[in-house]
Amino acid sequence: MLDPKLIRGDLNDLAAQLARRQFTLDIDQLSSLEATRKSSQTAMESLQAERNRVSKAIGAAKAKGDDTSEIMATVADLGMQLDAEKLRFEEASKALQSFLLGLPNVPDSSVPEGKDEASNVEVRRWGQPRIQDSEIQDHVSLGEASGLMDFEVAATMSQSRFVTLRGELAQLQRALTQFMLDTHVNDHGYQEVYVPFLVNEDALYGTGQLPKFGEDLFKLTLERALYLIPTAEVPVTNLFRDRILSPAELPIKMVCHTPCFRSEAGSYGRDTRGMIRQHQFEKVELVQLVPAADSADAHEELTSHAEAILQKLELPYRVVSLCGGDLGASSSKTFDLEVWLPGQQQYREISSCSNFKDYQARRLQARWRLESGAKPELLHTLNGSGLAVGRTLVAVLENFQRPDGSVSVPDVLRPYLMGKSALLND
Repeated sequence: MLDPKLIRGDLNDLAAQLARRQFTLDIDQLSSLEATRKSSQTAMESLQAERNRVSKAIGAAKAKGDDTSEIMATVADLGMQLDAEKLRFEEASKALQSFLLGLPNVPDSSVPEGKDEASNVEVRRWGQPRIQDSEIQDHVSLGEASGLMDFEVAATMSQSRFVTLRGELAQLQRALTQFMLDTHVNDHGYQEVYVPFLVNEDALYGTGQLPKFGEDLFKLTLERALYLIPTAEVPVTNLFRDRILSPAELPIKMVCHTPCFRSEAGSYGRDTRGMIRQHQFEKVELVQLVPAADSADAHEELTSHAEAILQKLELPYRVVSLCGGDLGASSSKTFDLEVWLPGQQQYREISSCSNFKDYQARRLQARWRLESGAKPELLHTLNGSGLAVGRTLVAVLENFQRPDGSVSVPDVLRPYLMGKSALLND
């Protein structure tokens, strides 16, 4: 949620900042909602003051022996008016709150200008892409030829955009997951956490998935509505809801492996082949919470931690700074890591590393206090995939394939695969 100072400040300036991300701020509606709330609050405070003033007269009248029935009737009438005004104030506040929850974050000043992904700016590259030759197959051809990757059987028990993996491919996915967790815990100083895979609406509002992305969520209608998590970002960040941390507890650096579930609403027809865009997939997620002064450096650090996985796996990639029009609604600045996929002869996203600044923390009331007695300050939250496991599996299969259809195992993964140097070579 945006800082109230922005809402009560220069709305034209706020509109110009949000326009950088192709969002049109309805200034008239926002002004009207705020005016209604203010008017109701003023009326409520005036009625409260008047009722208090008249109530005091009851005691004075009783002391004189005067009849208090008229004064008491006035107090009762003011109480009824006050109750009605409180209801109007609550309704006005809810309407304003609903509007504000729908506003995206303000882009950082360093975010490139642009309407869509065509305006994203490449920051750097690592590794040498493998150029197309007649021997290169995509991961679907490799996986299905081995009999260890099956989309059809998954569709019979679920629907399209699901997959089953068996044997060495299931082992490869597990190996990648364990390798990522070990690297982030042992090399990068993250604490591993385990969290629920089902969350309530409050958790999703807290990190910004609701109300904007409700269509992309899988909802379970039970005694209380619960949702399958779209990313570990949601439960991990919510660990710090309504908490005030001390300087000794900061920075918070957590890593979490979970399945992720997305309906992919609006993406029909895109990436229908293979494991690139699935309804169920796995990620190793990195989350940091830091003081505001440290968030820019933390963003660079977190991005470098995700890059380290790609470098250790010897997978060519590039880092892209997303333009305003391509930013996620909650993000102030995002670096995408795009891995080279020889089967597609292009770079594809494998991680988004985002700095949300205080946008999520304000919703969650995740704060810190410099010293005892000091005013609590909002933390800045950051997260990124370190990495998306399924897409990493795709990248390994396509980048390390051999002419005979077998796949070399990257050196760092061999200890996790019982020392195997190749897969799919039976």
